[in-house]
Amino acid sequence: MTANDTRIYLSSGSPRRREILEQLGMHLERIHADIDESVRAGESAVAYTERLALSKAEAGWQVVESCGLPSRPLLAADTTVAMDGEIFGKPENADDARRMLRAFSGRSHQAITSVALREGDKVRLKTSVTEVFFRPLSEQDIERYLDSGEPFDKAGAYGIQGKAGVFVERIHGSHSGVMGLPIFETAALLGEFGFQFP
Repeated sequence: MTANDTRIYLSSGSPRRREILEQLGMHLERIHADIDESVRAGESAVAYTERLALSKAEAGWQVVESCGLPSRPLLAADTTVAMDGEIFGKPENADDARRMLRAFSGRSHQAITSVALREGDKVRLKTSVTEVFFRPLSEQDIERYLDSGEPFDKAGAYGIQGKAGVFVERIHGSHSGVMGLPIFETAALLGEFGFQFP
């Protein structure tokens, strides 16, 4: 990697992650790699999120090697929403999304994002945990949000960067981490691989 080379692989289909990395000046090549995202018995939300980020990085790196692509860092990430020890993934349907949003109403929950960076045998991981406080939600709030279509591809059935931003009273932690890629931790990881910011 040359001093001004900002090319990395991104093992994620998330448009938010792409946008954040591009804001940092990175040039991305998407790598598609599927993994099993099942939760293991007794696994904590943080352990689960970190395992998935590392697994995505491993699977992505196998694609790089098997395709004979040039060696450059590969970034993978995973975001999990948790409350009271329960992991809230992407909702299976509207009823599941309602259940999640009702659970968060008037309470706080954690948005956990782990970021893994890999090149060859060098692997680094950082995790951001943010406390998110929702205002009380009425049934009308929830139904209008479901009608928007936003909840169905997002962990915890909401996106802070979209219409659900009006539900968030405050956060303690990283706003970009709740979106899916914590800027501070990501820049620190990239710095360990020779990238410089700003």
